[in-house]
Amino acid sequence: MKILIIEDEPSLRELMERSLRKEQHVVETARTYAEAEDKLAVYAYDCVLLDIMLPDGDGLRLLGELKSSGRKEAVIIISARDSLEDRIRGLEDGADDYLPKPFHLAELSARIRSVARRTMGGGRSGITLGNVTVEPESFRASVGGRELPLLKKEFDILSYFMQRPGHVIDKAVLAEAVWGDHVDQADNFNFVYSQMKNLRRKLEEAGATIEIKAVYGFGYKLVEN
Repeated sequence: MKILIIEDEPSLRELMERSLRKEQHVVETARTYAEAEDKLAVYAYDCVLLDIMLPDGDGLRLLGELKSSGRKEAVIIISARDSLEDRIRGLEDGADDYLPKPFHLAELSARIRSVARRTMGGGRSGITLGNVTVEPESFRASVGGRELPLLKKEFDILSYFMQRPGHVIDKAVLAEAVWGDHVDQADNFNFVYSQMKNLRRKLEEAGATIEIKAVYGFGYKLVEN
């Protein structure tokens, strides 16, 4: 998953970032309301961890802007404001979950997985298309019930496409989602081509009934054969 942490307290922000990176997430951070607005205007995320008490603005207003614009990011509020009224307001304003501070990192990870299942996997722990299944929580993929050995980035690419079957994905958007913000400014995308070539070969050799096809001039699309 690609996660944006919006948190002004440096030690907590860095602790969350390190912990989530260890769990193989792509993690970006913002320290202020303005910085968060700038990132959200340019980049897309799977999940936003939102502190609503920011030094230069109200995080709930940022939440409202996200939801009113039709953005698909799941939002988990992380806040020292933990009254019942605060929680109800946050959830009614569109947050997918509300985690009061202080919290254990293990619980944060569990909340992220739970939100991901609801928003990206339809409540399932795995995503299946044709005879291919990916399990984001365990980073496992299988074809026809047999494990498909993938490198980390190969798994991330497959998982990204499995959540968006039939969608044409621009290579810059794919690079940003799997490798992180600003990678879209790279001189070329040879690293994407290399990983994609290996993934497509492994799927074909395993007898997968799905295929990630190149769409000339645009990017790639996952289709079921």
